[in-house]
Amino acid sequence: MPQGVMTPRERVLASIAHREPDRVPVDLGGTPSSGISAVAYHRLKRHLGITGGHTRVYDVVQQLAQPEDEILDRFGIAVLDIGRTFNTADADWYDITLRDGLVVQFPAWFRPTPRPDGGLDVFDAEGERIATMPPGATFFDQTCFPYLDGYPPDYRDLPRAMGKVHWAALAHSPWDHAREPDFWQQLRQRALALRQSSDRALMIVAGCNLFEWGTFLRRIDNFLIDLVSNPTEVERLLDALMEQHLATLEKVCQAVGDIADVIRFGDDLGMDTGPFMAPEVYRKLFKPRHAMLCRYVKQHSRMHTFLHSCGSIYKLLPDLIEAGFEIINPVQTNTRDMAPERLKREFGRDITFWGGGCDTRSVLNRATPAQVKAHVKRNLEILTPGGGFVFATVHNILPDVPPENIVAMFEAIAEFYA
Repeated sequence: MPQGVMTPRERVLASIAHREPDRVPVDLGGTPSSGISAVAYHRLKRHLGITGGHTRVYDVVQQLAQPEDEILDRFGIAVLDIGRTFNTADADWYDITLRDGLVVQFPAWFRPTPRPDGGLDVFDAEGERIATMPPGATFFDQTCFPYLDGYPPDYRDLPRAMGKVHWAALAHSPWDHAREPDFWQQLRQRALALRQSSDRALMIVAGCNLFEWGTFLRRIDNFLIDLVSNPTEVERLLDALMEQHLATLEKVCQAVGDIADVIRFGDDLGMDTGPFMAPEVYRKLFKPRHAMLCRYVKQHSRMHTFLHSCGSIYKLLPDLIEAGFEIINPVQTNTRDMAPERLKREFGRDITFWGGGCDTRSVLNRATPAQVKAHVKRNLEILTPGGGFVFATVHNILPDVPPENIVAMFEAIAEFYA
């Protein structure tokens, strides 16, 4: 049983070490897969009577708001994204009006082109459209797939091709500053200052996606076929990606490997019914490379390894654990084989579940506040014993979630420990 009162950082680290903390650590906005949409955030602030501050969209692709200190304090949030130490001046942002007259702030560098129908387009420096947000939508879609017509003979142009993918071209902080000549020094200095001023755990989002980069470059339908019909070309691409990723990891570990507590990787490997690929395909193509990434982090930093992977990944969890991932997110409990009872029973001693606290697909957005509370408390009963759990929603809180339900979710956590 937990002993004494812990700091937020201590709660996170205890949970990762599979020691039950005094209370479950809670995440909101620590990663771009445990965040809140700008629309939902604005409504939450209005519901709480918070009239100051700003709704700042730090992740422009997903249109996610950066939670402000008042919200973090109110709900006892235990983790911070180091990226929030960038774009801190008012001059780094500007006002823009979204649907329904909602005024938010975009980063000063992000200037999408309005369309006559009310949508927004994004063009790169070469004039190619790389992203679009249709009228009434709440996030940007990818429109440019650089390797749609086939794999290149060599990968000398890989950085340029990656730069045409909106996930990279429109990267959230701190990576929107990555081209600045003193970026790595800035990253270290800002991370140090954040650690000295906060007792929350610190997260660095590093990406290093493999399967997903194949889908970004080739488009998902083509890449899924390639996994089976053209594995030689897939491996050639993956090796080129690994060269890029390991070079980035070296710099991340040098800059913040002794400051950040957790490093987040991403690779959406699952759909509602199971993994995108058979486990044997994962073991051949991706597991050895995931293991290399995790091993590099372990050898060159003190950071814990975190993988964001949506969908039903039950069949891959033993391999992900063997590869070296210590934490899995968003724990999509509303998909096949991903019931929290089963996950905790079979894998609760080997991996930390960062998510799964509240279903955002059918509960947080559609249930009554009382039903939300009952749902959350049941998940806490299942997932908190013995540690290995950080409370977060199943992916981001989207615009259709009523603010009353968000408040009920956090109240349920407090009541669980009352």
